Amino acid sequence: MGQSDMPSPLPTGAPSKGPEQNERSQDGPSSPKRKRHDDEQSEQSGSPSKRREHFDNKPIKQGKGSKRRDLGRGEYFRNQPDKRKRNTEEQEKKRQRIAENGGKVESVLPAGFSAEEIAAEERKPKRKVAVMIGYSGSGYKGMQIMPTERTIEGDIFSAFVAAGAISKANADDPKKNALVRCARTDKGVHAAGNVISLKLIIEDGDIVEKINSHLSPQIRVWGIERTTGSFSCYQACDSRWYEYLIPTHCFLPPHPSSILGKKLVELAGEVGDLDGYMARQEEVKNYWAEVDENIIKPILESLDENIRERVYKALYESDTDPELPDSAGESAPIVEAAADMALDAKEETIESDTTAAASTSNDPEKGDDSTAPIDADEKEQKPQNPEKAALNAAIKQLKAAYMSAKRAYRIPASRQRRVQQALEAYVGTYNYHNYTIKKSATDPSAKRHIKSFKAAANPIIVGDTEWLSLKVHGQSFMMHQIRKMVGMAALVVRSGCPIERIKESFGRDALAIPKAPGLGLLLERPIFENYNKKQAKTFQRATIDFERYEKEMEEFKQREIYERIWKEEKEENMFHAFFAHIDNFREPHFLYLSSKGIAACPGRTTLQGKEKKGEKTKAAFDESSDDEDAAGAGEG
Repeated sequence: MGQSDMPSPLPTGAPSKGPEQNERSQDGPSSPKRKRHDDEQSEQSGSPSKRREHFDNKPIKQGKGSKRRDLGRGEYFRNQPDKRKRNTEEQEKKRQRIAENGGKVESVLPAGFSAEEIAAEERKPKRKVAVMIGYSGSGYKGMQIMPTERTIEGDIFSAFVAAGAISKANADDPKKNALVRCARTDKGVHAAGNVISLKLIIEDGDIVEKINSHLSPQIRVWGIERTTGSFSCYQACDSRWYEYLIPTHCFLPPHPSSILGKKLVELAGEVGDLDGYMARQEEVKNYWAEVDENIIKPILESLDENIRERVYKALYESDTDPELPDSAGESAPIVEAAADMALDAKEETIESDTTAAASTSNDPEKGDDSTAPIDADEKEQKPQNPEKAALNAAIKQLKAAYMSAKRAYRIPASRQRRVQQALEAYVGTYNYHNYTIKKSATDPSAKRHIKSFKAAANPIIVGDTEWLSLKVHGQSFMMHQIRKMVGMAALVVRSGCPIERIKESFGRDALAIPKAPGLGLLLERPIFENYNKKQAKTFQRATIDFERYEKEMEEFKQREIYERIWKEEKEENMFHAFFAHIDNFREPHFLYLSSKGIAACPGRTTLQGKEKKGEKTKAAFDESSDDEDAAGAGEG
């Protein structure tokens, strides 16, 4: 063997090549096999940063063959921004979009102080406290602080700064003071008692009076109590009391000429429950007949013969006339919606589908067309002819007559007992997936515990309307839950539906339950029973409760909350609009209120919970809820 055939000598101390190294030398420096081997070696022996770099530079493949290249749970969450940072970034993007469109973005929070002012301020110790507050939500964008919107927390935080309870160094950011709220109420919702916890400077003995002097009469600080250092009012809250005020005319049955009124009688006869249906409506079975005979008939008889025929047809025949628009797009009962249709003489037909159901049945806050002045939209139109003007006047007179009849209603004791029976059906632990949004029947978080739900023994009369107070006590509530509970209870009573239907709504079938108007809802108070018994006693802190402020709270509720609710309802007729939508909705989504039960709703979900038309219908109603965040963080 010649010299050229002999292997070259190795340097001193160099390891001999193994079979693996010989294979690498044969593959060459750029061989794919060699590169893969290098990657594997570096992955096994390299630093975490190198391994991370390897994952970043290589696309993740799907399938069993690339499991080793998938990010682990820890690696995935390390690469995600935390919730606070994500929210901050989203708010910043929103401000940038507004600025780019020529808008001027101004924060409603206190302006930051200069470095000289901060340095000159005397440093004072901060203490963790619970601040007990009450407020009327009218005119505010909700409870939770937002830099560019007027909120309850925003005004309170500004008052803290102005009163010296927050230092100038911490005045530019509520997060520096560890601000936490007990219960988040949404736009327009009130609270007689709520709690926020944060760090405040409380050396001044009259700090509460100073804070209140910088607040509007709509917001009051009841008191401030020092707590343990780790206290969080959200985590320490055991349960919450809510109150809902509702006019008693909401428990009147649907008008016999309405779509729902006719279907209730028809389906009761179909299943042989007509006697039972009439028995459940015994105390109100002649109410609408007497109103039509004693109030409406004289008005119709006083009209010109030509106008009378048009109004009569509009009142009683609109639901069978294919030429007329679907009442799903209107906001009045059959008596009013149909008359408005004849008045407007619209040529197009409003599409009646699930989306329309969602937007109409679940958005009573948007107001009622029937309560607007009859000529509100006619200022830009041509002058009316005499006949149409006379028709307008007649319809306006009929609207006023029907509303007066509703407001004059006084609920009988037997009807009120039935309301209480409906509320008691909620007491206990049940699956409330039908009473919130984006929750399936199999979601464990949909189970909630209701401790009590009671109607006041004596309704109150305000002006010409009778109101009933409903109070619910529960551990926690999901978004829209209370409003849907009230809506369902009222619908069951007014429709002559068996109370057992409420229990059936906790099953796996998906039902479209509309939420009652937010106008009547208010947070009564949160309860901190465990904290008061354990931590407060152990660390010698004052208990967190509202008993010592009862007198001031009652005066505040009467002046700033109840009066606003009654005034808004008188002007807007929101409860009338809400039930009018349902009474005249053509689709069968609410026929589970009939004697036929859930079977009357076609395409409902199966007992196995598979998504059918019923689930999609419920989802459409859920998606229409635009007054609270979709994540379900809000309550009520």
